[in-house]
Amino acid sequence: MLKKFSWGHGVVLALGSFIIFILFMIFVFSNGMKNSELISDDYYQDELTYQEVINAKNNADHLTEKPVYRQTAEGISITFPQTLAIDNSKVNFNLFRTDDGNLDVKKEVILDQNKQFLIPSKVLSKGSYTLKINWHQDKKPYQLDYDVQWK
Repeated sequence: MLKKFSWGHGVVLALGSFIIFILFMIFVFSNGMKNSELISDDYYQDELTYQEVINAKNNADHLTEKPVYRQTAEGISITFPQTLAIDNSKVNFNLFRTDDGNLDVKKEVILDQNKQFLIPSKVLSKGSYTLKINWHQDKKPYQLDYDVQWK
């Protein structure tokens, strides 16, 4: 025989539902967060100098011709316009892997006579990257960011 449903039963039912919800959030929802990593190990210092990044991006936005990237079987080729006079022909690039910081590629390169350089395919893994290209022209900083899907 069933008892009548009273307010006491409602309180027990509400608390039981709440406990089940909390346990679900702890055990199920936290599994999706396993691959989330910080973009930078020293993000506090990066945040303090972010105004320089904003200025570099604004400088790059005002360029009439911008560097372009192209994916080939050999890797990712970045080509700069011939009109850009890059200081010492030195370019820094950071290739950030969005889900695994161990696959990041950071390097300073010197452009060849065609004003281009290649990131070889042997250092890349399938997945999503953010390509950040930094250079100086007439002692002014420039930065461009590209989202790259390497296949």
